[in-house]
Amino acid sequence: MRIDNDPKLDFDDVLIRPKRSEAPSRASVELAREYRFLNGGTWRGVPIVAANMDTVGTFAMARALGPPMLTCLHKHYPEEALVDFFGEEGRADSAFFTVGLQDDEYDKLAAVKKKADVRMVCVDAANGYTKYFVERVKRIRDAFPELVVMAGNVATPDMVQELLISGAADIVKIGIGPGSVCTTRRTTGVGYPQLSAIIECADAAHGLRGHVCADGGCRYPGDVVKAFAAGADFVMLGGMLAGHDECEGTWVEEDGRRVALEFYGMSSREALDKYAGGRRDYRACEGRAVSVPYKGPVLDTMQEVAGGIRSACAYVGATRLKDLSKCTTFVLCQRPHGSMFA
Repeated sequence: MRIDNDPKLDFDDVLIRPKRSEAPSRASVELAREYRFLNGGTWRGVPIVAANMDTVGTFAMARALGPPMLTCLHKHYPEEALVDFFGEEGRADSAFFTVGLQDDEYDKLAAVKKKADVRMVCVDAANGYTKYFVERVKRIRDAFPELVVMAGNVATPDMVQELLISGAADIVKIGIGPGSVCTTRRTTGVGYPQLSAIIECADAAHGLRGHVCADGGCRYPGDVVKAFAAGADFVMLGGMLAGHDECEGTWVEEDGRRVALEFYGMSSREALDKYAGGRRDYRACEGRAVSVPYKGPVLDTMQEVAGGIRSACAYVGATRLKDLSKCTTFVLCQRPHGSMFA
């Protein structure tokens, strides 16, 4: 046992210091970025990603957001539906095909890939620290070298480097426990403050020409800004996108109108009962279910997010989202309940 005494920060622990600048108006801030991946592929767009949760990572969400934004489709769609979706014109550059660690999920990817234009895959596991996970990422890279591979989740630089080098991922997904319906930190005591995780992991990835996707912990547009300012190349949103028209799942209605959505983590009892035949006797649930108010069309929320990013860039003198992290100085804040490190 050892104790790491270095302070680690979350989104609520910091603000971004404004700076005098000659930046033009927020309307002229360029949000689109262009990325070149280790596999030689490229992508250009606004690097915000809908999470691969079954309520959020939907076909409707992908059609609404992309292009220019991205969606990680959830892994529970049947093969035929995925073939039809990826066969739609203009969808291949706006959606990730998601696979877990089971062989049948790998087989489904291979089958869909033969019939449709899949270009991006997300290899997703709650614990990205296992040797088996790295080997699965490498297997997909070796079998489909033309795909852009995103893999995670991890929260420390050592595993970012491992996935980029040994697993040959292009993007590493960062976040252990920060999600709004994730209870990993409460259940297991394992986790890492998300802002520090992004800063440290981005530094490790960029030195190897890789990229990171910040996954979890964003409750407000300002948190999305802080994630990009900390060095995230992509930011994944789950809870912020729940409750919109494009979501799937169980809706609560009153007088024929939607008023709320049942939103749950993918390791919750609800998800395990739905997809895994219930909780096994060797594991605990690491997610919870909440009721999210109905929010209307998702593009209304994304306009608020994009507007927040543009305003932040104008406050610090960044003319492009790409330059935001270079222009950022974080200042530490005192949390209302006491020490920021509590």
